[in-house]
Amino acid sequence: MIQRIQSVFLLLVSIAMICLSFFTIWVQVDPGQTYQLKLTAWSLIKTQISSQEIVEQSNNYYIGILAIVAGLLALYSLLQYKDRGKQMLVNMINSLLMGITLGAVVFVSYRANEMFNPSVTGAYVIGFYTIVFALVMNMLANRFIRKDELLVRSVDRIR
Repeated sequence: MIQRIQSVFLLLVSIAMICLSFFTIWVQVDPGQTYQLKLTAWSLIKTQISSQEIVEQSNNYYIGILAIVAGLLALYSLLQYKDRGKQMLVNMINSLLMGITLGAVVFVSYRANEMFNPSVTGAYVIGFYTIVFALVMNMLANRFIRKDELLVRSVDRIR
């Protein structure tokens, strides 16, 4: 049934991962306050603060693609409510995919920080926390799916 609590959690996972592709993930400003480095799901952009002119831009499409695939996988899992075993498997694969996305974000931000300003760390902003939120919601969805499966098995055993 779509009205179960795990369905709400899976919908939130999907929304969070798709929203990641629109939000900024990480920001760093150099010590002279002249340049800003911004990481999004699609690129790493170095801009001049005074004129907002883009100085450098490097693409990292893999973060955005991983986020969208994880969001679509959560929607697919949401629609597999009749087969709880398959739903748990898809959610575990999705957790792995979101973990890889989180690792890629941390790796890219660490490398960018090393090249831009190694003395000060950058700040993770809302895009980073959407990944963490999605991981927690996915974990909760799996927990409630497992709880439903155990309940169904115990009722079948009584019959």
